[in-house]
Amino acid sequence: MEVGAVAAMRYVKDGIRAARLVMQHTEHTMLVGEQASAFAISMGLPGPTNLSSSESLEKWIKWKENGCHPNFRKNVLPINSCGPYHPKETVDLSWKCLRTNLVDTITRRSSHIGLDNHDTISMAVIDKMGHIAVGTSTNGATFKIPGRVGDGPIPGSSAYADDEVGACGATGDGDIMMRFLPCYQVVESMRLGMEPELAAKDAISRIARKYPNFVGAVFAVNKNGVHAGACHGWTFQYSIRSPEMDDVEVFTVLP
Repeated sequence: MEVGAVAAMRYVKDGIRAARLVMQHTEHTMLVGEQASAFAISMGLPGPTNLSSSESLEKWIKWKENGCHPNFRKNVLPINSCGPYHPKETVDLSWKCLRTNLVDTITRRSSHIGLDNHDTISMAVIDKMGHIAVGTSTNGATFKIPGRVGDGPIPGSSAYADDEVGACGATGDGDIMMRFLPCYQVVESMRLGMEPELAAKDAISRIARKYPNFVGAVFAVNKNGVHAGACHGWTFQYSIRSPEMDDVEVFTVLP
């Protein structure tokens, strides 16, 4: 099993190609930050490149003017400004405090992730020899805290594959989903005999039981090409194409 990933990489547009270079030309699994950029450029990818667009700059300026809201911080002050931030109060490690903070976090997160504020693409391919490959590329969550790494580059979270079983891809609230490695769960469930639909639903339900307001989805495909999807908090679509098909077919999955 070969794996390559990059995270928090700036100045290089094609993250998925950089991840492939890590897989093909290093014995590491993941490179991050400025050194990931330097590696990608040294291996022939274009850069350094300014990846900002007029649209993204305009959105960022409006966000700054709005006191850097919305954002992903919690239990910090000041609330309605761009910082610098500091802890709101001394952390109380009692179960009551932890339970209260957890419920508050679960409730508020639902407004952070949606169809319009992230751009994950996850794909699985089965070749004529039966080899299976998966890949995920994402720009991350809008207005994320600098340094944040989501589920995209985490093996087993946003994507996972095994030639003997099948593959899975995922999208949604990566900060939550990466805690459950849903795609690893899907593939291992299929290994134990679950059909793709049941394996996908099982993985999503495990997350929803802990985080009922989370937003996310997975697709599953076994080594024979049988596929399915499952989602929570939104309506999810994925597409399929095989050599026998004249065009891509889009499947809609309801929560």
